[in-house]
Amino acid sequence: MAKSVIFLALAASCSAPVCAREFLVRNPGEYAAAVGRAEAGDIVRLADGEWKDFPIVFEGRGRKEEPITLAAQTAGKVILTGASSLKIAGEWLVVSGLVFRDGSAPGNEVISFRRDSRHVATNSRLTEVVIDRFNQSDRRREDRWVSLYGHDNRVDHSWFAGKGNAGVTLAVIRPKGQPHANRHRIDHNYFGPRPPLGSNGGETIRIGTSEESLSDSFTVVESNVFDRCDGEVEIVSVKSGGNVVRENLILQSQGSIVLRHGNGNLVERNVFLGKGKPHTGGVRIINTRQTVRDNYMEGLAGTDFTSAIAVMNGVPGSAINRYHPVTGALIANNSVLDGARITLGAGADAERSAAPQDTRFTSNLVTGSGSSLFAIEADVKGITFTDNAASVQVPAELASGFSTAPIALKRAANGLLYPSDPALAKRGAPGDLAPVTLAQVGPDWYGKPDPEAAFGSGRTIKAGSGGLETAVAAARSGDVIALAAGRYTVRAPLHIAVPLTVSGPKTATIAFSGPTLFALEEGGRLRLQGLTITGEAAPRRAGNAVVRSAPTSTIANYAIEIEGTDFAGMEAAPGFDIIATTAATFADHISLHDVTVNGLSGTVLAAAAETGDKGLYAAEQITITGSRFTRVGTLAHVLRGGTDESTFGPEVEISDNTVQGSGPELLALSGVQTTLLTRNAFRSAGRITVTHSVGAPQTRIIDNRFINTANPQISRLYPQGTPQVQVSGNSVGGDAS
Repeated sequence: MAKSVIFLALAASCSAPVCAREFLVRNPGEYAAAVGRAEAGDIVRLADGEWKDFPIVFEGRGRKEEPITLAAQTAGKVILTGASSLKIAGEWLVVSGLVFRDGSAPGNEVISFRRDSRHVATNSRLTEVVIDRFNQSDRRREDRWVSLYGHDNRVDHSWFAGKGNAGVTLAVIRPKGQPHANRHRIDHNYFGPRPPLGSNGGETIRIGTSEESLSDSFTVVESNVFDRCDGEVEIVSVKSGGNVVRENLILQSQGSIVLRHGNGNLVERNVFLGKGKPHTGGVRIINTRQTVRDNYMEGLAGTDFTSAIAVMNGVPGSAINRYHPVTGALIANNSVLDGARITLGAGADAERSAAPQDTRFTSNLVTGSGSSLFAIEADVKGITFTDNAASVQVPAELASGFSTAPIALKRAANGLLYPSDPALAKRGAPGDLAPVTLAQVGPDWYGKPDPEAAFGSGRTIKAGSGGLETAVAAARSGDVIALAAGRYTVRAPLHIAVPLTVSGPKTATIAFSGPTLFALEEGGRLRLQGLTITGEAAPRRAGNAVVRSAPTSTIANYAIEIEGTDFAGMEAAPGFDIIATTAATFADHISLHDVTVNGLSGTVLAAAAETGDKGLYAAEQITITGSRFTRVGTLAHVLRGGTDESTFGPEVEISDNTVQGSGPELLALSGVQTTLLTRNAFRSAGRITVTHSVGAPQTRIIDNRFINTANPQISRLYPQGTPQVQVSGNSVGGDAS
């Protein structure tokens, strides 16, 4: 062992044959020497401070009552940065108190419960460990933050938030040909905000994969908090059998607990609080002998696959990686309160034609409003409905299994709503639920993340003529730069790395002479309000843009909001765009309202930079409303390729606009999941095309005027999926004026 290792023998009262020892190490060499000597009961402590580019291998064999421990000298004060990682191999090992931050894994895993395929961890524990925004530099590069191999391991009281690149946050890995039970326990962890990924691979937890999904893992996921976990449609993706997901708190998280593959799983006593956030879901049920009981779901706004309860249709004779039919499911004593949707036979199409069978839906309590609370997309004769209560009328196929009447609710001491009527006491979630709290999860020495700074939440900086560049350079998160009337000449791109608002009266005119006015960087979000922007001095060559997302991959999602702003002088150079998105960047939302564009050679919103077939796209939500466009090349080009069904977007709303003249193609929307085109007037405009891909895309084209403009063309790329299309109230004709 290196001479500089500090060795502390705890020999004051030692009953074991060899006393437990502590090794305090200050560099990788000392660490390797100490681990090489560590025996059952020993503790290896990393000295407080930053450990950069440190790939840790922690291997040893402890005993049940005397594990070998790797710990921080002081919990939370050992920071693993740069290209750091941790591999755990052996048995009866404990790791605690470490923080991974300001770096990324050198391989495909930050923490792995194995050294290699022949040396895995068993009966080992990861506790009070933090992984905080430890992301690859390219959001498309996939890695996992925690990979659980072996069996009987535990991850508890840890903190995982800010994963922005592709890959599961925590995965139970069940290699092909190894169908053995895992019996892992994942409990009392804080799974914090994970922004929408914009592609498949954004799950927070995944248990197994399809290859070994017909065998049982017996993993338990309990008493965790999932806070704003919005990566994709599957928050917890169960792809094996015999697992238990119970007593978790799911807070404003887009997506669902999905019983994707595997049989005989149990989802019970979880609390879902959606607070009306779009796409907040509950439980999606697939396969055989699944039990979903005693769950509390309030304010879930998801529909279709992310309904509060979604019972899917299956594929007859399904391949192992598709959708096995639902058989023998029990859905009992769940409360769905103020919910948007319960969907039965979800996803039914020509392929998914096998309706649920031998399934019971009993003693559930359902409240909501309107006639769309239940969606029946397939034959429900295989589902028996008994002793349920609903506050609204239910479809005739379900009526015999529901009592329907207004339901008065009262909030109990546990913070949850229950019926005031004693006769309904046995319907819905049990009264003894005790939702896990934020204080009970994660290490108590690492705070939960604050909400992201909102536009307008910071200082107001007044900028006169010539002061715009200086103000942008000095801006902090949430600041507002208020321009005075006058002309602002910008010769170089303004780089935006924080949430920033630039506002002014219309008499504040920004003229830019470079190819880009605003260049978004990592962390940048931009709001433009009440300005006039001219591109008359921009280069006379193709590729100019007013706002451009980063030229290389960014992890943080950006946003662009433009309101009450006029654009002109942008048709002399070819391909001049207002907003140009770039590959490997992603926007939570892009919105234009009360915008005027007079003369544009390119595209108002160019959102088709992701050209591959992996389901990547540029922005989650796109809205263009109440605006006026004259002589524009294209209004919007939005593309989402591939056949993946794991994302919500893109969602596009184009409403209450007028367009006078355009290039040959006015709108090209391909792979968009939700399209609303309403109350627009298109005069002498180009083609409008909507191309559906897989899933259940929804397209509504209603109450528009097409004047010397062709009807929209709607087509499908793939036979899978069930597009929902409404085209009504539109008028088509020539221009008599």
